Amino acid sequence: MKKYEEILRWMLSQLPMYQQKGSQAYRPDLSRMEAFCAHLNHPENKIKTVHIAGTNGKGSTAHMIASVLQEAGYRVGLYTSPHLTDFRERIKINGKLIDKQYITSFVTGHRTYFEANGLSFFEMTVGLAFKYFYDKKVDFAVIEVGMGGRLDGTNLIHPELSVITNIGFDHTQFLGDTLPAIAKEKAGIIKPEIPVVIGETQKETLSVFEEIAERLNCPIIFADQQKAVPMNSDLKGAYQLKNIQTAVVALRALQLPLSTIQMGLKKVVPNTGIRGRWQVMNTSPLTIADVAHNKEGLNYVIPQIKAENYDRLHLVLGFVNDKAVRQLLQLFPAEALFYFAAPDIPRAFPVIKLEEIAKKMNLKFKTFSSVVEALSNAQSIAGTGDFIYVGGSTFVVAEVV
Repeated sequence: MKKYEEILRWMLSQLPMYQQKGSQAYRPDLSRMEAFCAHLNHPENKIKTVHIAGTNGKGSTAHMIASVLQEAGYRVGLYTSPHLTDFRERIKINGKLIDKQYITSFVTGHRTYFEANGLSFFEMTVGLAFKYFYDKKVDFAVIEVGMGGRLDGTNLIHPELSVITNIGFDHTQFLGDTLPAIAKEKAGIIKPEIPVVIGETQKETLSVFEEIAERLNCPIIFADQQKAVPMNSDLKGAYQLKNIQTAVVALRALQLPLSTIQMGLKKVVPNTGIRGRWQVMNTSPLTIADVAHNKEGLNYVIPQIKAENYDRLHLVLGFVNDKAVRQLLQLFPAEALFYFAAPDIPRAFPVIKLEEIAKKMNLKFKTFSSVVEALSNAQSIAGTGDFIYVGGSTFVVAEVV
């Protein structure tokens, strides 16, 4: 598949990509995406979709919903971002990665258009997903928002259901620096007369969602206000309990029976291939990797770290440079042994800066030139009764899972 590798290199090197470059890749404008979808003959209008936004949990919730729809017998497309190790993770049908040959043909066929119109990596990838799902005749496509909602490249679909998991402070340079402002951006996925499920009731954002839903004549359901139906999932992070409740309420809104929902929630990993969510990498010593990367996400993960039974705690951490890194570090247990490394992307938070912060916080730490080296060092030091946690960024986890 030499041609595919060449195409992928071109995609990753020639086009702006938020995963790599950050703010300079952000396009607060849907005009190029609208034109591109028209160029493709609007595949996004020819498939049934579920649209999922939120600060945390949207990826897990998307995978849960896709898994249940598969258990119901549907052919299900799943679009998520970013990917961990393989670009094709972003676009799946019933857990199977998009064909390399399809990507090669699509990019080769539209490359002149991409270059003439200056499409971003994300815009091109979203268009690819829409066309692939249409061509492969999916019954449903579960579409995760990339960032925000209102101006996200995915926001051209007219879904059967919109889902917003929660609102927290992330990407504030683009989405606003107050919870109501961020909520308003994410509420941009709410469509006229289409039901919307809100995962968490937050006093700062409640009126934002209610006013928009009323104006657009949308049925609105707050998942955490509905009676909880005890459900188990093979996604084991404690934070998944809220995502499970959100997914169950969303799936009930789609008229799925509880028995099918329970079956799908128990098989999320084999059905969808999801990784990096409280993922057990080893049991002796216990080694867990998790992609939580902001305050709201870590506020769920860190109590679960503390609840583990261990002799010593080893934290293999790295961050990206658009996070409040000192605030994030302060959330972790200060008595742990810290192993710092920068993920291998251009917008990684430099290890030398992490070192400065850690010294001021009087942490016990070492620094390493790569995440793999940091984890290897932790493994060589840890006893069988110790606990190694790997995280701080999706891109840290991507290098070791």
